[in-house]
Amino acid sequence: MKHLSMACQATVAVLALAATTSAQAQLARNSKAPVDITANQLELVNSQCSAIYRGGAEALQETSRLRADQLTIVYVKAAGGGPGNGCSSDLLRMEATGSVFYVTPEQRIRGDRAVYEAQTQTLTLTGSVVAARGQDVMKGERLVVNTVSGDARMEGGGRVRTVIYPGAKPETPK
Repeated sequence: MKHLSMACQATVAVLALAATTSAQAQLARNSKAPVDITANQLELVNSQCSAIYRGGAEALQETSRLRADQLTIVYVKAAGGGPGNGCSSDLLRMEATGSVFYVTPEQRIRGDRAVYEAQTQTLTLTGSVVAARGQDVMKGERLVVNTVSGDARMEGGGRVRTVIYPGAKPETPK
């Protein structure tokens, strides 16, 4: 479980906080550096309080990178309609879909889809999930992480697989 927790910690920080307002955004752990989000297209859907980044969406902060075909950020609707578009700046949910990759100097995580729910503070990655830290690798179909406690559960479509190299030093992802 220790290796699972270590492999998920940075992922949790990234997906949980990547889409909040610039004052709150954090991809790299304990960083106040700006988050730079790029994509081929941005669609703002005020009626649904969402921002959709499409086409090679990438969010960068310091040495941390989140990449997906699409990033959808959903904000909480403001009480009483709120100013302007009726949306608050509080994050409700963030969804990364299609070829989801999260890379830091310490780890690499891949999946088909990732959803962060702010209310329950849970991150769920699905679809051929692979988490690697150095030579250690963990594979399954669904990874659920509590971003507060760090507790995590990997589930497989059949079986979960982990390969651990005791005493191996982490290598830098390429």
